[in-house]
Amino acid sequence: MSRPSPLTLLRNYLVTGPLIFGATALMGSVSLVVSLFSSTGRTQHRLARRWSRMLLGIAGVHVTVEGLEKIAPGGSYVFIANHRSYFDVPVILPHISVQFRFIANKNLFRIPFIGYHLARAGHLAVNVDNARESLKSMSEAARMIQKGGISILLFPEAGRTCGELEPFKDGAAYIAIKAGVPIVPIALTGVREVMPVGSSVVRGGPVRMRVGNPITTLDLALQDRTRLSRELHRQMVEMLEEGAGVRDQAIPA
Repeated sequence: MSRPSPLTLLRNYLVTGPLIFGATALMGSVSLVVSLFSSTGRTQHRLARRWSRMLLGIAGVHVTVEGLEKIAPGGSYVFIANHRSYFDVPVILPHISVQFRFIANKNLFRIPFIGYHLARAGHLAVNVDNARESLKSMSEAARMIQKGGISILLFPEAGRTCGELEPFKDGAAYIAIKAGVPIVPIALTGVREVMPVGSSVVRGGPVRMRVGNPITTLDLALQDRTRLSRELHRQMVEMLEEGAGVRDQAIPA
């Protein structure tokens, strides 16, 4: 990836960065106030979708989405996506019509303001370094799906990556099988160029979000989770290869 030009850096630090910070502070504050009167997290989710659209507009990110017809309104799913950038979440949030919550590394919940906001909105923390605590979080996610009719989104690589798709952890498969809901792969291409790992520079451009076919889990047992994770990884690799070269194509807003 080429280094940002002096003009890009100037715009990032004087315009894009401050606007993103301001939008995040504003919408996060509104969401926290709303959480005092709404404990379901549904209103906070709608506000988060608006926040995401604001960030995409500020950054000049144009998203093309394929396969949304595969997601039934009101349905419950486990969504998984490859993780290349902090902008993965703003890209996904506005385009999935069903209510969903994130599972994120518990370190994110330790950040002042952000962590409190995530907890109040109903998102779940996971300790990837402790198998027992991780399993507890996955079981809680399955109960949330069964009880509240919502969906769950997580990144099965367990962190942002720079290169090839990393092997998937079994958490997503475990949740989907235990809750008895389909699991849906989402392939993101072009997002790494918007905000690469280790960079604070935000650059606009085209991004593609491809929704894969939902995979039923009703006939699977928890012992099948590793096999399912491998199959999901194989499908994700194919979807990413099909969407490769997104930055070299003219993609409409």
